[in-house]
Amino acid sequence: MKKLRQEFADTMLEVGSIDPKLIVMVADISHGILKPYAKAYPKRYYNIGICEPTVVSMAAGLNRVGFVPVVHTIAPFITERAYEQIKLDFGYQKLDLNLISVGGAFDYSKLGCSHHCYTDVSLISHLSRGVVVMPGSPIEFNKIFKQIYKNNSINYFKLPDKPHNIEFKPQDIIFGKSIKVKEGKDVTISVVGSQLANAIIAADKLKKLNISAEILYFNTIKPFDNEALRQSLKKTKRLVTVEELSAHDGLFNLCLKSLIGIDGIKFEQLAIKDFLHGYGSYEDLCKKAGLTYENIEKAVLRIVGK
Repeated sequence: MKKLRQEFADTMLEVGSIDPKLIVMVADISHGILKPYAKAYPKRYYNIGICEPTVVSMAAGLNRVGFVPVVHTIAPFITERAYEQIKLDFGYQKLDLNLISVGGAFDYSKLGCSHHCYTDVSLISHLSRGVVVMPGSPIEFNKIFKQIYKNNSINYFKLPDKPHNIEFKPQDIIFGKSIKVKEGKDVTISVVGSQLANAIIAADKLKKLNISAEILYFNTIKPFDNEALRQSLKKTKRLVTVEELSAHDGLFNLCLKSLIGIDGIKFEQLAIKDFLHGYGSYEDLCKKAGLTYENIEKAVLRIVGK
């Protein structure tokens, strides 16, 4: 499956060919894959360098005069480092922005914790006009970006390095709507991003134990598909959430808010509970955080009672 970063570059070229207002701004990253866009539209491509707050403020000026800015760099630098500019220039001033990050929680594992990011979704969600999309495959990014990039909002697309490798039909990818990946009756597994692959492995292993797991996959975090989750939990009464996000404010919290008024729900959360130090591979750090298919299976068994 194509890398999501490459799909980002390809989508910019596709959209830029029909929308002369689209401007792509980068903070010294992805030059190679964006060469076709830069060559085709040299007056609509800017490398501002490693000055992320400046890139955001420049994007605000461009939006003020009618352009549609896309700002792209590594996740912690564009959200955590430049958050004050996002809040002031776009939140308070009600301007419109597309932020395209690269790097899930641990994708830059070999560069250490300065490049890890699992609070970004929470930060953008705090903005009233904030929109958060976590596409786990190339087609999800392409479809949803084209659906919302001019929606008068602050759009944040968190692109993981590792796609989940599940093929979705284009008609199933709708902004703000979850995708039911598996039908089940005993437990609902609510999952985002690359962890969908682990959720599917866990569900297949649970099936051998006569446990039927329903998988709901959310590529849009804000707005959140409350109704789909409620309908699933009215049936299963059990919930396991799986996310490469902070345990303190992410998918699990959204799910809890959706449960208001539904009694008797048992639940487990798999998320990043603390600041992770150290190096290693993406898989190493996921294991350290407890994000494995084995732990998903164990969480289900705990609440099912087997």
